[in-house]
Amino acid sequence: MSSTLDVEAPATDPRDEPPARHRSSGDVARTVVRGISQTLITLGLVALLFVVYQLWVTDLLAARAQDRLTEQLQDQWAGSPALDTPGATDPTEGTPPADGSAPPTHTPAPIEAGIGDPFAILHIPRLGDDYARVVVQGSSEVQLEQGPGHYVDTAMPGEQGNFSVAGHRVGRGSPFLDLDRMRPGDAIVVETADSWFVYRVLGDPATGEFTGDPTGIPGREVVRPSQVSVIAPTPGGGEPTGAYLTLTTCHPRYSAAQRLILHARLDGAPISKAAAPDGPAALAG
Repeated sequence: MSSTLDVEAPATDPRDEPPARHRSSGDVARTVVRGISQTLITLGLVALLFVVYQLWVTDLLAARAQDRLTEQLQDQWAGSPALDTPGATDPTEGTPPADGSAPPTHTPAPIEAGIGDPFAILHIPRLGDDYARVVVQGSSEVQLEQGPGHYVDTAMPGEQGNFSVAGHRVGRGSPFLDLDRMRPGDAIVVETADSWFVYRVLGDPATGEFTGDPTGIPGREVVRPSQVSVIAPTPGGGEPTGAYLTLTTCHPRYSAAQRLILHARLDGAPISKAAAPDGPAALAG
């Protein structure tokens, strides 16, 4: 007889097993809502970080770029042969001679700048006594991340035609954030290696209207992004009839749906920096 005992396990009673859980429609709905909420929170945080980057981080980066460009430009101008040309260093240039004859004429040196190179400084007294932005050659996003950029195929400062400059409204230093504050007759001063050029916003300073100029060119307008005629040699189209300056930026703020355009015209002859090292009177506003 075997000494091994075979013990049969007792049968399991199905009633002793825990009942299977069935997810109700309410549980499913709560899970879906929770998932959507978490996704929206994540998207909101990403959007917030993007706004912080666009409004503050890019401004800091652009400010550093402007500091670097300013230093580069000042070093470049300090060694510029344009300042060694006859008459350019004459402190009496532009003043009437004692014999009553006409004062000597200042002829600005030609400007040559490669894409991305700084070549001028934009001063806008209406936007602050210390408003000064270095202008670089080119108007693609790479150049506009550093500051205002010159439309390559337009005139240079003081030349016949339309010296046209683009700049961001918000972010990347926001150089043209307050361009809508400009008024007819306001000065826009462009500084180059050896010269100052004073432009005045078109319109009627007495009434504040941007229309009424004999040329028919408005001092300020809002256009579609595709309306490139605003940077034509004569703003709006036609052959060059004078020396103009055009500033372009996005409109309204925080949107690229339209473009805010400001037109100005050269006011008087170029001024030698040798004769006016601290700038023309227009810098005072």
